[in-house]
Amino acid sequence: MKGEAMFTRIKRSGKYEYLQICESKREGKRIKQRVVSTIGRMDRLKERGTIEQLVHFLAKYSEKVMLVLSRKSNPKATVKKIGTSLIFERLWEETGIRSIIENLVDRRKYPFSVERAIFLTVLHKLLKSGQIEIVYVGRGIMN
Repeated sequence: MKGEAMFTRIKRSGKYEYLQICESKREGKRIKQRVVSTIGRMDRLKERGTIEQLVHFLAKYSEKVMLVLSRKSNPKATVKKIGTSLIFERLWEETGIRSIIENLVDRRKYPFSVERAIFLTVLHKLLKSGQIEIVYVGRGIMN
């Protein structure tokens, strides 16, 4: 909604710092802020890896964050919607998995792309099953 925003902040209290989720709302000419939730002490959150877990779980609700987390994007850059399958395909290529599989099955003459079949099988495990039809049409498993 216009005039509303959510953000995080670090609040110092005594010798500790706390991570908070806050809301900013425009009321007339004034902007009011309120703490929605205090997540916890920063030292404990960092020690347990809780911040990374939280970002990971929230990332599935943001297409922009998925691209940034792949470490292939500048967080300040404009973002185009490219989809989970394209991000996964980029990682598949850059880690060398595609070439490894293609080299392993190169001498065998299968009537379909084994690498594409393995790619789609792994991707299927990562996605909700209803989304896989889009991948089959868009990526062409059959030659």
